[in-house]
Amino acid sequence: MFLARKKKKKTKKLILLAILVIFIGWFYYYYSANTPVSSSSEMIEFIVEPGWGSTKISQELKAKELIRSERVFQYYAWRTGLGSRLQDGEYFLNKNLNIKEIAQILSRGAGATKEITLTFIEGWSNEEIAGYLEEKGIAQSKEFFAVIQKKADWWDSYDFLISRPRSADLEGYLFPDTYRVFRDASIKDIVQKMLDNFDTKLTDDIQNEIKRQGKTIHDILTLASIIEKEVANDKDRKIVADIFYKRLEAGVALQADSTVNYASGASNARSSAKDLEIDSLYNTYKYRGLPPGPITNPSLSSILAAVYPEKNPYWYFLTTPKGEAIYNVTFEEHIEDKNKYY
Repeated sequence: MFLARKKKKKTKKLILLAILVIFIGWFYYYYSANTPVSSSSEMIEFIVEPGWGSTKISQELKAKELIRSERVFQYYAWRTGLGSRLQDGEYFLNKNLNIKEIAQILSRGAGATKEITLTFIEGWSNEEIAGYLEEKGIAQSKEFFAVIQKKADWWDSYDFLISRPRSADLEGYLFPDTYRVFRDASIKDIVQKMLDNFDTKLTDDIQNEIKRQGKTIHDILTLASIIEKEVANDKDRKIVADIFYKRLEAGVALQADSTVNYASGASNARSSAKDLEIDSLYNTYKYRGLPPGPITNPSLSSILAAVYPEKNPYWYFLTTPKGEAIYNVTFEEHIEDKNKYY
C-alpha cells in the first residue's frame, strides 16, 4: 500500500515535470519565433547560396545575429511547410524581424527585399507625389489617389488625423522626406511610412502648443502649406506666419497667390485678374479665413513657423523675382514695392 502510494506520488511528479517542460518548451518556441533579436531597423545583407537547406540557413542567420534560435527556425520552417520553399539569393533583412517574418521573406524570394529610394520634395502637392510615383514605375496615379482620398479604417490609428474634415484627403499629412522602401511595397505601405514619419516629427511638445493656442493640427498644416509656397527660408516663414495670423484675426483676406494657383492649377508668381475671379474657397483673395485644407505637403520648417511665429509690425509682404521677401507695414508701401518689382 505504501509502495503504491509512493509510486503514484512519483508518477504525479513526473507528469507535473513533463507539463512544466512542455510549457517551458512552448514558451521558448513562441518567444523565439515571435520576438526579434533587436528593435533596431538596421538592414543586414544576407545571402542564401544555392543548395542551402533550412539547417544551413538557420546557422547562417544565427551567425548574422538575425535570429535567436537555429532549432526554432528549423522547427517553424518544417511545421509550416516553408522549409522546402526557402529560396537562394541576396536579401536585405531588418534586425527587427522575427523568425516567422524572416522565414516568410526567404520563401518569397530575394526580389521582395530589394530596396529602392524615394525622395518626396518639401512643398510637393499630392498631385506631384502621384506623378513622381508613376514616373518611378511604382504605381499609377489613380492607385495612389485611391489610397489617400477615401478614408480607410487604418487611418484611425493616427490621432493627428482627427481634426481633418471628414471630406478631406491626406493632402498636407504626407511628410516630405527620403524613404527606403521594398521594391514590391504597396502604395498603402508607402503612405503609412510617410504618416509614421509625420507622427514622429509632430512631437508631443508641438501638439501641446497647438492645443494651447486653441488651434487644430489641420489649421496648422493648412497655414504651413501656404507659408511653404510663399517664402523659402526659416526666418521669413516665421515672419510671414505672424502676418497671416494678424490678417486672420482682423478678418482681412490672406491674399496668397499660392492658394489661387492651387485652385487654378497654375504656377504663377502673381495671380492674373482672371485667376482672382475663380470661385473657389481656395481663392484667398475672394474668400476670407483659411482655405478648406492644405495646398501642399509642408516641410517641418513651415510647420514650426505656423506653430511658433515671430512677432513683427508688418501686414504685407511680397517675394521678388529673385526670391527675396519684402515687408511693409502699410498698404501704400506695399503697392509701391509691387510696382517696383513687378
